[in-house]
Amino acid sequence: MSAEMLITPVTPEFVQGAVDLEVTERGLMPHRLTPAARRHVNGPVDPTVFSDPSGVRLRLRTAAEELTLVTWPQKRITEGQPDGPPPVYDVWRSSSPDGEADTLHAQLTAEGGTWVVLDPVTGSEISRKETRPAQLRISGLPARPTLLEIWLPYQEWTTLVEFRSPAPVEPAGPRPGALRWVHHGSSISHGAVTVGASHAWPAVAARTLSAASSPVHLTNLGFAGNAKLDPFTARTLREIPADVITLKLGINVVNGDSHTLRSFTPAVHGFLDTIREGRHAETPLVVISPIWCGIHEDTPGPVEAYTARDSHGGTIFRALGDPADTARGRITLRILRQELERIIALRREEDPHLHFLSGLELYGESDAATHPFPDDLHPDTAGHRLIGERFADWALRAGFPPAAAM
Repeated sequence: MSAEMLITPVTPEFVQGAVDLEVTERGLMPHRLTPAARRHVNGPVDPTVFSDPSGVRLRLRTAAEELTLVTWPQKRITEGQPDGPPPVYDVWRSSSPDGEADTLHAQLTAEGGTWVVLDPVTGSEISRKETRPAQLRISGLPARPTLLEIWLPYQEWTTLVEFRSPAPVEPAGPRPGALRWVHHGSSISHGAVTVGASHAWPAVAARTLSAASSPVHLTNLGFAGNAKLDPFTARTLREIPADVITLKLGINVVNGDSHTLRSFTPAVHGFLDTIREGRHAETPLVVISPIWCGIHEDTPGPVEAYTARDSHGGTIFRALGDPADTARGRITLRILRQELERIIALRREEDPHLHFLSGLELYGESDAATHPFPDDLHPDTAGHRLIGERFADWALRAGFPPAAAM
């Protein structure tokens, strides 16, 4: 890169997919809950996932053939546990001068930032080390004006600092008239265990829909382990501008063993009631039940992660509940899907803008043979692509957003 470089601070105009941008001494830190909602995340609720920047990306235009993005990530390591997928930045670029970012240019890693070591039992911090700013060098870009999208790693907090480039870098912003799609779900929506946040199934679906019909602007509120019908999440969804909202509900209720059937039903009603307050009284809203997951179809939670001792290696999940406990109100995925469909059918009598989609249409039992979960709980990158493309196909058939008369 030339010695004469332009320094361009990362300003809010560059950032897409964040709910809030906190101004820190190092730069801008994206969050995926409103400030008011984040104040209610404390005690036993781990705040980490709500600021993991899944779906947050930088959109810019530049004629530079090479540029550097400077960030300050926070890398979290659990002592004694195997590493998961690497935190990568997905760099997409336009294939034509006036086109959208439709070509995956590179998947890059950036060293530096803050390294935090966590206790495997309590999750508390054991040690912390501050290093240096991370520098993400993006090279081999076309020698012409190019649209870039840089997707941040979904599993580490990232503070955005600046661009360094031999040519100007300008914010691009979302495409004019793009459909604003806000999605909420669990770790699968969050991106686990893909390599790169742009490969999480909601991102795949948004990209597929944009290519097939009209532009879609995604805000991904997938919260790993924390899609539990929390009021602070519903209030965030209530306040975000959206043309369509989708909710992928259920798996964390089961694998977290957080609700009985008695508490689940009113929690769903309350969650939907909160979203329907104010601006989203008639916004098309799609509730999606859980995809197939063998360990929880007939066995309640909680779920346990353990290290496999066979040839598989890595982390595997298993359900610890007793199927007989369903007689006392504990929930399996089969029970939850039936109840969720019943709730939506009941509410549709007064809310024609509310819709239901069975997660089994996106990934069913037969798919486990061709796209098995590597850890028995999460699809891999190919599985995410399958789910995302199937959702896009459903959305194109239903209309997106779906009409009230659907």
